[in-house]
Amino acid sequence: MTQDHLTAESRRAVIVVPCYNEGRRLPVADFRQFLDRPGAELLFVDDGSTDNTVEVLRGICAGHEGRAKLVECGKNGGKAEAVRRGMRVALESGAAYAGFWDADLATPLDDIAEFLSVLEARPEIDMVFGSRVKLLGRKVERHAIRHYLGRVFATAASLVLRMAVYDTQCGAKIFRAVPATAGLFDERFSSRWVFDVEVFARYIRRLGSSSAAAARIYEFPLMVWRDVGRFQSQAKRLSCGLPRHHENLLEIHAHRVIASAMAAASHA
Repeated sequence: MTQDHLTAESRRAVIVVPCYNEGRRLPVADFRQFLDRPGAELLFVDDGSTDNTVEVLRGICAGHEGRAKLVECGKNGGKAEAVRRGMRVALESGAAYAGFWDADLATPLDDIAEFLSVLEARPEIDMVFGSRVKLLGRKVERHAIRHYLGRVFATAASLVLRMAVYDTQCGAKIFRAVPATAGLFDERFSSRWVFDVEVFARYIRRLGSSSAAAARIYEFPLMVWRDVGRFQSQAKRLSCGLPRHHENLLEIHAHRVIASAMAAASHA
């Protein structure tokens, strides 16, 4: 094995892109442009779509066999399960880094290189994830209702995790493939949508404490993030303040599950 090959393997990254009925929304041109340049590999996971998503994804992968692959779940299991299945494949592939990225590209694909730069420059860091902080000079565009609900949820998550995390739910995260992260996706998550908090809780249990975990996690303030896809079409509904009862129930359930797990671990 040549030195160049070893260097390439030590920097290889696989990014999971979960998809469900995204055929009409996928930013195909952006994915193709990304794949036409050197960079991370993309692992698309179709979560049992009932539209033409699979055909669209096959079209993206065509001609980029070394950089893009497709996993078809067959049956819809929710975003958490699609991410979990994809991450297991990515982590078992021998890549140095594995992560997941929302298919609507609310976080631009160019940020993948920025995340990887942090991991390469700071070997003590195991996890880099996007943080949607609206600061001067940054273009973070979120619907007001989503922002305020997100702040309430993030505050509750921080209390549960005992870790000062600003944004647990941004769909852009990359992990270093090391023993501490290898098993984070082995077991199914209890929630379809707020599984990110469960990932943090599992990582904390592996390292033994919230402070130990916090020292190995890096929140990356995004330069650009915007609400796209379904939230654009539901902007009027959101602005009227109609509650998202289903998601809230899932969040509450996730909190209870994680709090119970942490309490049990602290008394073990």
